[in-house]
Amino acid sequence: MKLFYSEAQSAHSPATFLLRGKPAPSPERPERADKLRAALDELALQLEAPETLDSDRLRERLARIHTPRYLTFLETIHRRWRELPGAAELVAPNIHPCGGGHHYPEHPVGQVGWHMHDMACPIDADSFTGILASAATAEAAADAVLGGERVAYALCRPPGHHAGPDRAGGFCFLNNSALAATVLRERHERVAILDVDLHHGNGTQDIFYARGDVWTGSLHADPAHFYPFFWGGADECGIGQGRGANVNIPLPLGSQGDAFMAALETLIGHLDAFDPGAVVVALGLDAHKDDPLAGLALETDDFVRIGERLGQLDTPVVLVQEGGYPTDSLGPNLAAFFTGFRRSCQTDTAKALNTTD
Repeated sequence: MKLFYSEAQSAHSPATFLLRGKPAPSPERPERADKLRAALDELALQLEAPETLDSDRLRERLARIHTPRYLTFLETIHRRWRELPGAAELVAPNIHPCGGGHHYPEHPVGQVGWHMHDMACPIDADSFTGILASAATAEAAADAVLGGERVAYALCRPPGHHAGPDRAGGFCFLNNSALAATVLRERHERVAILDVDLHHGNGTQDIFYARGDVWTGSLHADPAHFYPFFWGGADECGIGQGRGANVNIPLPLGSQGDAFMAALETLIGHLDAFDPGAVVVALGLDAHKDDPLAGLALETDDFVRIGERLGQLDTPVVLVQEGGYPTDSLGPNLAAFFTGFRRSCQTDTAKALNTTD
């Protein structure tokens, strides 16, 4: 197994975001990666950097899942924003086309409202460097699997699964899990994305909702009462060629490990029926009871169980880090996941060797 991380991800570091109408310290900060890296060090799992953080190939792959105008927006908006009289240091929207806009604006303020779904995705002067480095990390992990690795892990920060074709939201800008699936599709006829983050992966769903070649499945806190609120219902099954290739399992707020594992088993049953050639796991750790954005109530030991079950998948797997925010439990949660995941992988390897003998 190869594991990837780029130090350049720390370039994205807005100090605050808007929470319930008030500026609040952002939980999506470089400290997240520091805690996750420390946990991997304790397991003697070594991270390596992607070979490149910006290339024509990465840009072309991103253009398969995001619109050209959105990619241009992310790269240029901070400079254009700061040229406005009286503009704040952080790019943040003050208007949204909530009723459904008819015209794409030329003015930076209008574009910010168009492309930024909420107030949890501020952009500072160096953000694009970190955002692109996060995407390059996911690309490197997927390329490693294409190159013959059975499993690869991408420590991505900022996360990505709320980013849709034309929008940012929920700390997410480029959809790292969708990018990994796009890379895997270069070899595999069918690819699946299995999202175990606390929040529904609405951006991932949006990207693939009308496609039948990439299955998307998510279990998450019920959006009737939890972010992202407007997407993630069990009735959202895909459209057109994607009909039946999207599965959502909302869980009641406060659900514990047994309910989560039962939902995961159901979701894997749907995934198995799709019969993908490779799987991307959108690995959120924010379902833990102590997470600052807590909506579910998992214990650290539950992540051992989640890892064990996902380690039993019989396809190549790319693990892409999504949510999970700074607490004393964050590193132990990742360590627990890898403990269970590696245990299952080692058991499967031993079984295969015994069968061969």
